Amino acid sequence: MALAIETRADGPPESHPDLPQGAGADPMAGLADPAAAGAAAPGARTRFKRPQSVLVVICTRGGEFLMLRRTHPGQFWQSVTGSLGPGESPRLAALREIREETGLWAGSALVDLRRSVLFPIMRAWRERYAPNVRFNREYWFALVLETRRIIRLDPAEHLEYRWLPGLRAANLASSWTNRDAILALSGG
Repeated sequence: MALAIETRADGPPESHPDLPQGAGADPMAGLADPAAAGAAAPGARTRFKRPQSVLVVICTRGGEFLMLRRTHPGQFWQSVTGSLGPGESPRLAALREIREETGLWAGSALVDLRRSVLFPIMRAWRERYAPNVRFNREYWFALVLETRRIIRLDPAEHLEYRWLPGLRAANLASSWTNRDAILALSGG
């Protein structure tokens, strides 16, 4: 399977209906700096999450995509995801999240898709972020494996996993960004 995604520096945030509209509209204007909100010196603790995260789509060369079912909410299916820690780069966060959520080591096989999207944080999860933070910047990565692997889940985070063809995986994905990434990679 060839990576079918056309990489761009940024997806257009104004294409999502929940984001502010208009020429030059900046949904982050007037809000806490997304790079600094919740950020602290490396190693320091903070009570807020950074409004920056990674999405890592794991698939096989044969076109099967790994989907994980979250513990909460129980019917939320996703690829590997996670917030950036204080002082952590998107690449390091992606490598860490792959290891934590699947037990796999990605190393140099991790592909930076050079795409990021801005999306509104679900109301139920906003309390995790600093006041007035309403949007998250998500950086996309891919890990293409030769064949399926046995996945070691963290039971506190995920209940089960499935390897699915691209369209079925995209249809199962609970977030629109995850769906778009899978469809882009599968050529669908």
